[in-house]
Amino acid sequence: MDMGKILIVDDDQNICELLRLYIEKEGFTTAIANDGKKALEMFDAEKPDLIMLDIMLPELDGWQVCREIRKKSQCPIIMLTAKGEVFDKVLGLELGADDYVVKPFEAKEVVARIKAVLRRVGGQQNDSVKEVKYDKLSINLTNYELRVDGKQIDTPPKEMELIYHLASNPNRVFTRDQLLDEVWGFDYYGDSRTVDVHVKRLREKLEGVSDKWTLKTVWGVGYKFEVKE
Repeated sequence: MDMGKILIVDDDQNICELLRLYIEKEGFTTAIANDGKKALEMFDAEKPDLIMLDIMLPELDGWQVCREIRKKSQCPIIMLTAKGEVFDKVLGLELGADDYVVKPFEAKEVVARIKAVLRRVGGQQNDSVKEVKYDKLSINLTNYELRVDGKQIDTPPKEMELIYHLASNPNRVFTRDQLLDEVWGFDYYGDSRTVDVHVKRLREKLEGVSDKWTLKTVWGVGYKFEVKE
């Protein structure tokens, strides 16, 4: 049974070979690229279901590759980072990475992460149209469209997922850790700045649009999408 195709991007051929062995043993097919430029070419040619992407790459680095892919696709990306490399988790998530793994890694961990990310993404894709509507606000997660007062507002994927998650659970308070877990979907070592940054940006887009709902801070707890009866 074909579980899907994984594009492995790393300039270390031993790591690529190791990952290929582990991943194919689990029933996936693989493609390998050893630099950032080749990664983008192979992404277009191979149409993978997920990308394992090293940060330190020749030609284009992993950040640039991630940025380019996100311009055209929501394909899941797991970043690979060497131990001791300063991995900016906030930047990684804001660019749209879905998870990250630190080298040296355990093969079982990598495979578990791949399956977890694909499960999450698959769950999103298999549902029917995911849309919530309020006064002057429409959040459509199926085609990642945010409309405010009828106008489409350009919104990055994680901001869309965050506002959709909050608005799908009106008046429910979420802690930052819950949001990191439920929207970003992996343990983020309690770095809650990311949630604050995303909420701040959403507020700039939604400020003063309607008096029937608001994106509210619950001091000392977290955030909620408050809907007035």
